[in-house]
Amino acid sequence: MRARWGFALLAGLLVVLLGVLVAVGAGRDTRRDVAAAPAPEAVPTPDVRPAASGAWVGTWTGAPSGAEPGTRDGLPGRSLRNVMTASVGGSRARVELSNEYGTRPVTFTEVTVALAAGRGPAALPGTLRGLTFDGEGAVTVPVGATVLSDPVDLEVPAGAGLLVSVYAPEPSGPVTYHRMARQTGYSAAGEAAGDEGGAAYTRTTEHWRYVTGVQVFTPYTDGAVVVLGDSLTDGVTSTPDADHRWTDFLAARLREEPGAPRMAVLNQGISGNRLLRDAPFDRLFYGVSGERRLTADVLREEGARTLVVQLGINDLILDPHETDADAVVAGLTRLADEARAAGLHVAGATLTPFDWNRAESVRLERVRQQVNARIRAGEVFDVVLDFDRALRDPNRPHRLLPRYDSGDGLHPSDEGFRAMSAAVDLSRLAHGADRTL
Repeated sequence: MRARWGFALLAGLLVVLLGVLVAVGAGRDTRRDVAAAPAPEAVPTPDVRPAASGAWVGTWTGAPSGAEPGTRDGLPGRSLRNVMTASVGGSRARVELSNEYGTRPVTFTEVTVALAAGRGPAALPGTLRGLTFDGEGAVTVPVGATVLSDPVDLEVPAGAGLLVSVYAPEPSGPVTYHRMARQTGYSAAGEAAGDEGGAAYTRTTEHWRYVTGVQVFTPYTDGAVVVLGDSLTDGVTSTPDADHRWTDFLAARLREEPGAPRMAVLNQGISGNRLLRDAPFDRLFYGVSGERRLTADVLREEGARTLVVQLGINDLILDPHETDADAVVAGLTRLADEARAAGLHVAGATLTPFDWNRAESVRLERVRQQVNARIRAGEVFDVVLDFDRALRDPNRPHRLLPRYDSGDGLHPSDEGFRAMSAAVDLSRLAHGADRTL
């Protein structure tokens, strides 16, 4: 009996061991690659529900918004160090690079990732990791393409600062960038991607360059909330280097509040973005219409479960003004329906007040109120985020509450961004999600 019990115990242990080994790996030109190496052991943290195994999930994104002016031949011979913040943590990492707006292939001979020692270019000692792509230290990204690095062991705490550095020695086409990062980036002459101390990085920028995503491997997540938005999501009036966008406050709430779903927050805001129209030729950095961004900026994101739509204001206030509420609602509905068909839970925001163009203010305010009434009636989204109610002045509902106004009558202050986050019912963010990580 004892021998039989011993064999049964041994067999049970082998089953458990095999159950925690998963295949992880990197892919190229795709964000949905199947993993190919064993998952690292993870240590549970308080108030976190461990999954049976791990999964890849996006922890940070920066939607590419165009080709950086003045970089016709790229930035050859300079190392570029991007600074970002992980919304959730994990035990492995991989990085996404984009040449979406390039006109020639770009070859990176060194790419690194590290934990940030602070808000500057220095890495925490011993955390810098060189990245490979299909096992190679160099990678060439074709025109219009995106590549994903191989996984690398790196313990990334939730909320940690990250540094992703790239070096391209030869000229290429224009740099694909995110224009309004609200986060200082750095560059250095020569090959300094592996410089842990960061002393060589003497020039600064307000952009994220080439890097469009960071993913982590973790068993402690319920997936990702992907926010498709405009300058209010981009956080253009938030304090630089402070992570005071409304999505940053939301990520902190999801990490810290008891009982909250453990979800990453992926900010895909592009300043100037419109729901119904592509950017005009002289403002290409506004991006293609929100309706056309779903596949590239949402569905491809690893672990995406919930879509939040914060779009429509620019359709009203930018030329040509959209004055048909039915057209705006129809566009939001098409976007929501397409996301649901792909298996996403869909939340959407009401249009916030703006004091933009006095000659048009009465007519546009009427359109805004009509759109909001239909959103609140439940005609469009599974969950309504009433940012209008959260930000408006009760005595002058067509305007922002003064303490929430950055000063331009449209964009919130840091306190306003915090109020937007506070208006989100965390318990409803993950409802209805039917995707399996």
